[in-house]
Amino acid sequence: MIFKNIHPRTCRAWLSLVSPRQEPCFYSTVPPQPVPPLTQTLQGYLRALEPLLPPEELNHTRRMVQEFGRPGGLGQQLQEGLERRARHTKNWISDRWVQWAYLESRQPLPVHSNPAISLPRRDYNDWRSQLLFASKLIAAVLDFRAKMHNGQLPVEYMRGKPLCMELYPLLFSSSRIPGPKHDYVAHYSDSRRSPTHITVVRNYQFFQLEVYNSDGSRMTESQIHSQLHRIRSQSWKTDKEPMGILTSEHRHTWGEAYNRLLRDKLNQESVRMIETGLFSLCLDSPVMRISDEKYASRKAAQILHGGGTYSNSGNRWFDKTLQFVVGEDGSWGLLYEQATAEGPPIANLLHHILEYCEKPDPKRAPLVPLPMPKKLYFHIDRDIKRDIEQAKQNLDILINDLDVHVFNFKRFGKKLPKEHNMSPNSFIQVALQLSYYRVHNEVCPACDIASQRMFRGGRTEYIRSPTNQALKFILAFDDRTVSREAKLELLREAVDAYSELTTQALRGHGIDRHLLGLKLQAIEEGLSIPKIFMDTAYGLATHWKLRTGQVPANTDSVMCFGPLVPDGYAVCYNPQADHVHFSVTAFNCCEETNAETMARTLKETLCDLQELLQPTV
Repeated sequence: MIFKNIHPRTCRAWLSLVSPRQEPCFYSTVPPQPVPPLTQTLQGYLRALEPLLPPEELNHTRRMVQEFGRPGGLGQQLQEGLERRARHTKNWISDRWVQWAYLESRQPLPVHSNPAISLPRRDYNDWRSQLLFASKLIAAVLDFRAKMHNGQLPVEYMRGKPLCMELYPLLFSSSRIPGPKHDYVAHYSDSRRSPTHITVVRNYQFFQLEVYNSDGSRMTESQIHSQLHRIRSQSWKTDKEPMGILTSEHRHTWGEAYNRLLRDKLNQESVRMIETGLFSLCLDSPVMRISDEKYASRKAAQILHGGGTYSNSGNRWFDKTLQFVVGEDGSWGLLYEQATAEGPPIANLLHHILEYCEKPDPKRAPLVPLPMPKKLYFHIDRDIKRDIEQAKQNLDILINDLDVHVFNFKRFGKKLPKEHNMSPNSFIQVALQLSYYRVHNEVCPACDIASQRMFRGGRTEYIRSPTNQALKFILAFDDRTVSREAKLELLREAVDAYSELTTQALRGHGIDRHLLGLKLQAIEEGLSIPKIFMDTAYGLATHWKLRTGQVPANTDSVMCFGPLVPDGYAVCYNPQADHVHFSVTAFNCCEETNAETMARTLKETLCDLQELLQPTV
């Protein structure tokens, strides 16, 4: 199973390990998210700055923070505003966070925003098997959706506490809609007549595929399979104009092109069908295979962005909340849009798919004629053609700029730190900071992601590193004058400090969402942005050079996304008992960063830490 009960000492982050229990799905029995005490957040913020700033800069920032947090000061006024908001809304920060972090971001969705999960390659290498597996996958997702609607989806628990399940119904029939200044998310599943179709894309051509019979029953696998055959026979040639490429653009550019596109009634209808569909299925052509090691990286990149305009990028509609990718070479995975979807529900869905795919097709196909899948056509004028050409160029530049390095570290897995009473996640986070220091000779602001779904409408919180304890360990580790025992003690202190930050975040007492809430509250009240947020220290502290995420799934999957900043890295990891899957990404345009160097250093660092814990001599 993907989710397990958490051991009391184990700290999980982002896709936090949860345990499903067989109870009906519920929405309201979790408590509201607390607003952390102002003094506690400001103290935590200063502590987080200590490893990053020289003493004179830290003193300057400390005076600024003290002024902001003084009794009767601006901080207290904004804190009272947040507490008032918490009393009158479902969640005091989630909506603002989604708006600020996602919907107002103007960066392209591929690489910068949408995460991809690449799963172990299926054992086939031809189009017939591709369609068979795709049929099974569609049936599995529909089965999951039925369980959700019938109240049979087990409530998830973490550390014995139930989690908010509100995101689940939003996964289906939803899409992000581009706008000139900000986007919005459209949900169609709660409309009077819920959609009954999915979108299938092959050779850049979009098809509307009904997946429910006229009596409301779900189509069987064999029915879906025969429909996919029909789609394949209608999509031999690759369309010259890959409409899906438009969704990869800078959001302002795509917003303008979207308005031009929808002036035409035919385009309106086709776009509407894509947006309202339950989800999208992308039938991809094979990934170019060089070697097994490079294939894993190419496969992950293929799910993430489609491989480029001469590969499968035209088979994507990046605004869609859920996109499943099934390749002709056995590669497969999932791409999702973060304004609506989040790691734990996605992991739960994937777990269901994997279990379902082990079972034989339970139903025989009824002998009823099926309607032909409907091909979606577009009227492409000169302006739209120009938009597509520009989008193709920009996407290929972005894809060529991203270096993706995926590897399986086989020396040990999460069992090793557990044997030494250390949280595996905290252990890996300390290893990442040490690796960064070895490459760049400095520590950097890093964020890991903790779930906040133990609260009503909760989304995520950042766990910051490095800590003071991590910095002490990093400076001592490669110093030969420091004894092994001293290094071991410093490692334990660094891991425990990170575990404590994780525990605070899971209690709703992280610092980053609170600081953002205070800043946005000032804007809401028509005030000037407080000085602590204009301070260079705040800019430095939120320039996340290390974006990290754990995917604790009991399958050999790997998650992949791009760095948050041009001179940064993104590192995802999936710890298994005796090995860990990693993906490392960096931008080629930055001379200082290199994904392959970082990956190699990370492997060496993990081996050195193993030697520290289990000396061979």
